[in-house]
Amino acid sequence: MELALVLVVLMVIVLCGALMLGYPVAFTLAGTALAFGLIALAIQAATGTYIGDFDATYLALFPDRIFAIIKNDVLLAVPLFVAMGVMLEKSQVAEDLLQTMGQLFGTLRGGLGISVTLVGALMAASTGIVGATVVTMGLLSLPTMLRSGYAPRLASGSIAAAGTLGQIIPPSIVLVLLGDVMSSAYQQAQRDMGIFSPDTLSVGDLFAGALLPGLGLVAFYILYQATVAWLKPESSPALATHAAYDRAFFERLYKALLPPVLLIVAVLGAILGGIATPTEAAAVGAVGAILLGAIRIDPAGSRPPLAALVSLVALLAIANLFDLRIGRADATIADKAAYIVAIMLTIGFVYGLWRALRCTWSTGCLGEVLKATMTISTMIYMILIGAALFSLVFRGFGGDEYIANFLNALPGGTFAAILLVMVVMFLLGFFLDFIEITFVVVPIVAPILLAMGVNPVWLGVMMAINLQTSFLTPPFGFALFYLRGVAPDAVRTGDIYKGALPFVAIQILALAFLAAFPAVATWLPDQIFG
Repeated sequence: MELALVLVVLMVIVLCGALMLGYPVAFTLAGTALAFGLIALAIQAATGTYIGDFDATYLALFPDRIFAIIKNDVLLAVPLFVAMGVMLEKSQVAEDLLQTMGQLFGTLRGGLGISVTLVGALMAASTGIVGATVVTMGLLSLPTMLRSGYAPRLASGSIAAAGTLGQIIPPSIVLVLLGDVMSSAYQQAQRDMGIFSPDTLSVGDLFAGALLPGLGLVAFYILYQATVAWLKPESSPALATHAAYDRAFFERLYKALLPPVLLIVAVLGAILGGIATPTEAAAVGAVGAILLGAIRIDPAGSRPPLAALVSLVALLAIANLFDLRIGRADATIADKAAYIVAIMLTIGFVYGLWRALRCTWSTGCLGEVLKATMTISTMIYMILIGAALFSLVFRGFGGDEYIANFLNALPGGTFAAILLVMVVMFLLGFFLDFIEITFVVVPIVAPILLAMGVNPVWLGVMMAINLQTSFLTPPFGFALFYLRGVAPDAVRTGDIYKGALPFVAIQILALAFLAAFPAVATWLPDQIFG
């Protein structure tokens, strides 16, 4: 066996062993790569033998990799989407949504489970963070479902499954990170095939591709819960007491449901409509979440933040309808009038945002949001930097070529290669978070699969759903651990595991359906982006 192949195998073994022992992911990635890089340099100095193409210049390229990560505009969307989701959670906008949706569907058998799924989908679209969604819904919904007579298995399974929707429903942090990695992999695959004017893949393409599969999963979850309520009425009874469907109730429903839905539609619509990049749309989402949080925290002083929201929407409309470059020689009277209106709207928006920031800061909400955003974003960037060093050394040893030769030699061709990669990613999802898998595994295997002619959007959506399934599968699914941490003692771990199994089966069927009919993921991006 070649010395380079031995070092590649040992690298992977040491990495997996260190991660399973609980060492920090970012430092494990970087430390393993640096250790094996130094071993390779020592072998080269002692024997004059090169390990693959690796030499000291590879390590010298690492600062350039860090600089490329820092200046990546797409990755700037990550802290903004995190801030958007955490603000909606900390300001209790999500809690209001859960309570009102529970009252709306509570009169139906299985209604609480359906409301949990729908709110999970909305929270997924606004947070994109599996842990935050599962914990929030576990704290708020699980006790209510148990008091209403729900079977612990069905209640816990519904909450865990709804929480994982953040993996696949855009705008999702998973899709932002996966889209950036898949874009680089797609360009590399085309260069390897001799195409030097490559097509591009954007995060918006992946958002569009994941939309229909994500909504399909929501529909399948609801169908399952309705079926269980019909076959086993005692497992999911209707609420014994419920709110009257009067004007006051519908006003509460309107106030709880409309703002987050409009915010999500505005963010996602701006990306899919080509009005804004994911980073720009994420900035709008973060600002909008601050304004919504201020309105929820202080309803009496909600007029300035509400006016700021209206001003923001109006500014976006004016910017798309008029040319605001007032210094043009051909500027019309309408353009000049729109420019003046835009200035007035900007003043109103700035004042409303200042009031919202002051409100959220004085209550401590903004401080908590900024701290959580900094913690999560720092973790993501540290893992990304460690993964960059790992992939640099791995490729220097020729590890990607060994994997490419192995996958190409599999009997069954492209299908067998995709199946093997999906199985490996599924198993890794038991032990690693989506961030590690996205930054370590995907850059290695995606260029190889894409060079085989696989559609990049379809492959990205398949990977996202696969990881979502892995996070829900007993006994190691991350979502199950999150729920176990906040579930009452009356809910046994076995109930959580057994409750998740039907939803895992739904996920696997969805994966098989998407594998058989790739157009489910590729049709919408083709219609929107051509």
